[in-house]
Amino acid sequence: MKKHNPLLYPAHEAQRFGLKTYFNALSAGLAFQEAMLAMQEMYGLAPKPYADLAKDILSASHEMSERFAKDYTKPEFNLKETQVDGKAVTVTEEIIEDRAFGSLLHFKRDTNRNDPKLLIVAPMSGHYATLLRDTVAEMLPNHDVYITDWKDARDVPLSKGEFGLDDYIGYVKGFIEKIGPGAHVMAVCQPTVATLAAVSLLAEEKSPCQPVSMTLMGGPLDTRAAKTEVTKLAESKPIEWFEENLIGQVPVHYKGAGRFVYPGFVQLFSFMAMHPEKHMQSHVDMFNHLMKGNHDKADKIKAFYDEYLAVCDLPGKFYLETVQKVFIDQQLAKGTLEYDGKLINPAAVKHTALLTIEGEKDDISAPGQTTAAHKMCAGLKLSQKFHYQQPGAGHYGIFAGSGWRDDIAPRITAFIREMAARHNLSYDLPSKSVMPETFAPLQDNTPRKAGKPPRFGT
Repeated sequence: MKKHNPLLYPAHEAQRFGLKTYFNALSAGLAFQEAMLAMQEMYGLAPKPYADLAKDILSASHEMSERFAKDYTKPEFNLKETQVDGKAVTVTEEIIEDRAFGSLLHFKRDTNRNDPKLLIVAPMSGHYATLLRDTVAEMLPNHDVYITDWKDARDVPLSKGEFGLDDYIGYVKGFIEKIGPGAHVMAVCQPTVATLAAVSLLAEEKSPCQPVSMTLMGGPLDTRAAKTEVTKLAESKPIEWFEENLIGQVPVHYKGAGRFVYPGFVQLFSFMAMHPEKHMQSHVDMFNHLMKGNHDKADKIKAFYDEYLAVCDLPGKFYLETVQKVFIDQQLAKGTLEYDGKLINPAAVKHTALLTIEGEKDDISAPGQTTAAHKMCAGLKLSQKFHYQQPGAGHYGIFAGSGWRDDIAPRITAFIREMAARHNLSYDLPSKSVMPETFAPLQDNTPRKAGKPPRFGT
């Protein structure tokens, strides 16, 4: 890579060092004031109303300053058990295949239940796969769950080579093959493109490992279908601008020293800049909850930001190729995307049933971008194509939160089992109730109007 921003990483680390120093000093000062107040209380020198108020303010300020100073490292999935048939079942993480830039992670349940094998393809977009913790947790009772666990490019040595969109597609294809025949695949956001490409390759090869079903959720399959701030940025700049301004080089004190990356902190700042007032208010709310002793409410906000602020770097080549091929050129939608010099042909998909999921208010992958998959998969029968749009849901609402748990996950569970039944695959009955649906064909490939979401095309 010839061009990059040589100051991007050093400037960020210098700024981060300064902020950490400041907030660590502030935290120490607040801790000292808390100790002095406790001493005053001990000797009766602080009136109780004043002491209680001051204690609450100091304690909340102390915790907030510690949070601003801390480094947010890769979180744990922390999914130690799930409920199967009303009983607690132990869950153990096991790495099925470990590659340079990502692993195939299996959530092994201590049960003899016969459930569908489901690969969840997580985004490589600046956050770890743990961003899909709620997604995994909700699927565990009724599925044998696997996930792509991408690594921080900052920690991948240069000796491991580069990683581009071809490599991403190859990883997804390889992981599907590793799981074996009869599996199902579900991709969230960015990897919908790579997943459809991988399934298309398996179809052309007439592989026995073609998935039985494919669920694509909120992804940029055809960014021409609906504009967002993300698509507008991609269309407004030449690819050289992204290379010169957003690609940095990993500093010498990391394992991936010298690697060109799209830093996770750049992606984080970009997302936060889309809704700065929302993030500011969330931290104000956290402070107020801490001060008033509403720890349950404060803990919910803290849990979100523990995940949201834990970011990782993307390989520079992969980032630039994604911007160029997915957002600027829309190559998959136009039929020009290649893998290892061979055109990707989604029309070859005939074995794998398709379900698309969109959020009515998704401002990252807007409605229409994902349903475009139905037009691309021209080889599927209408009886193999389904769509659901979640009313009022933003991007994160389609894979986390109450809408995901109550409306979307049950539909996916029902879809997976129905499509498997068509292939004479039988599983144990779901351990959690699933939403009864009529599996009617998608009548057309036109995105529905907001407020009138179809249920599997009906």
